Amino acid sequence: MVTYTNHTNAAGGDDHNNNNNNNDSSSTENFHGTGSGGSGRSSTSTSSSSSSNYCVWLVCSVMFLVSSVMVVAVFTIVSSSSSSSSIAAWSPPFKFSAFKSAGTTTKTATPPNISSSKSLAYYFIPNNIISAAATTTLTPPPDSHLPSPIILTRQEILERGLAKARAAIREAAASHRNFSVTTFSAHIYRNPAAFFQSYAEMEKRFKVYVYEEGELPIVHYGPCKNIYAIEGRFIHEMEHGGNRFRTRDPHSGHVYFMPFSVTWMVKYLYKPNTYNISPLKQFASDYVRVISTKHPFWNRTQGADHFMLSCHDWGPHASRGNPFLYNTSIRVLCNANSSEGFNPRKDVSLPEIQLYDGDVSRKIRNPPPANRSRPYLAFFAGGLHGPIRPTLVQHWKGRDAAIPVYEYLPKGLDYYTFMLKSKFCLCPSGHEVASPRIVEAIYAECIPVILSKHYVLPFSDVLRWEAFSIKVEISEIPRLKEILMAIPDDEYRRLKEGLRAVRRHFVLNHPAQRFDMFHMILHSVWLRRLNFRLAQKL
Repeated sequence: MVTYTNHTNAAGGDDHNNNNNNNDSSSTENFHGTGSGGSGRSSTSTSSSSSSNYCVWLVCSVMFLVSSVMVVAVFTIVSSSSSSSSIAAWSPPFKFSAFKSAGTTTKTATPPNISSSKSLAYYFIPNNIISAAATTTLTPPPDSHLPSPIILTRQEILERGLAKARAAIREAAASHRNFSVTTFSAHIYRNPAAFFQSYAEMEKRFKVYVYEEGELPIVHYGPCKNIYAIEGRFIHEMEHGGNRFRTRDPHSGHVYFMPFSVTWMVKYLYKPNTYNISPLKQFASDYVRVISTKHPFWNRTQGADHFMLSCHDWGPHASRGNPFLYNTSIRVLCNANSSEGFNPRKDVSLPEIQLYDGDVSRKIRNPPPANRSRPYLAFFAGGLHGPIRPTLVQHWKGRDAAIPVYEYLPKGLDYYTFMLKSKFCLCPSGHEVASPRIVEAIYAECIPVILSKHYVLPFSDVLRWEAFSIKVEISEIPRLKEILMAIPDDEYRRLKEGLRAVRRHFVLNHPAQRFDMFHMILHSVWLRRLNFRLAQKL
């Protein structure tokens, strides 16, 4: 064996010369030379030795040629792969046994590190992959020492990006970074570092596909004025606002928006005074049937990465038209009542905002001076619908000049003037839990006093509502004055500072601006998408 190895290594450029010498009858080296031109009349031992040497030479020559061919082939493959636009590099698949060879043991490869900014360039992504659910891995040929490339579908790339975002958010949440109060008031956030990292990841990655199915006026349109204006404003901004989040490629979407308006369903499908909401549920059911038949995305997750948005009180009822829309999809609702099926783990609480002429009233549009006099302790005016407001009016209407409470304001008195002159604004729920008074109070820098049951407050997964509002139990309504008077001046000033800081998150800009209401709604949807991994649904 040693002789074989040494001969092979020494052969180099001599094999060809040796082959020529074999045809030379005068060579004294042929089969150790017989002097007779290879007549074969040598002794038995000499003949045997010559035959053995010839075999060794022949085997070495063949091995040399094979080795040369293999070296050229490997060089060609590596060169072509490095210059190809489809394959940036080779890397082992996630779970494969390493090829066995002398001195090696079988082991399982670990997933590649995707924390590098160029990591996704190291995966082979075929251009012809259309099905996001398809997975394919190339396997190496037998006895090959080249590892196979990983083939990632678009959906797998999206999921890896989400995994990277989750890791970055967790790291930020644990870092407890400090933020300048001149830019952000950290105390209004549950975890400011986690929120701003999550927001940055959303801006970097998040893509929303808006279904194009459906016709006006119920789809792709909604009210842009009055109490349900957020429906139309969101749909318009999502479809026509030129924001960075919409994608026209459905395979690039993290979530899928169904742009129908429940408010317009009520306007065009509901028969007044019948209380028959079946047409609303039927419309929602038909819409899901259309998109799930035409596209593969709904069936892939049973709607878990789809969302609807409604500010109408009957939004939750319309979503019952399809059981997966109700139980699985992300529902962005003003009527965020946890006792009526609202699930804060997957659903989003939508702020209710009153836009009489398409914008917030001029009286509260600009922040009032911090030193403005506020002679009233608390204020409320509104109809007596729902179970809470009658209790409030019963105990406080006309009882105390420091707490003006009205069912309807007398002629000549102005609602927003009272807000601007009050330290606290009472915000009781009506028939449904949400109330536009909360957003109006934030604008007026009048501390909201939340009087509600089972209401999941907007953006409460990010915001600390206790930093800029007061929560009073319904049973404590008779003690309202006592509770509010007991709040120290320092605490009141801290709540006012919180209102000024949080205001930016409840402003509807046109066009939308960073951290405003439109982006906070999207961020809430983004968080719900981060909460599940698509692979678990497949």
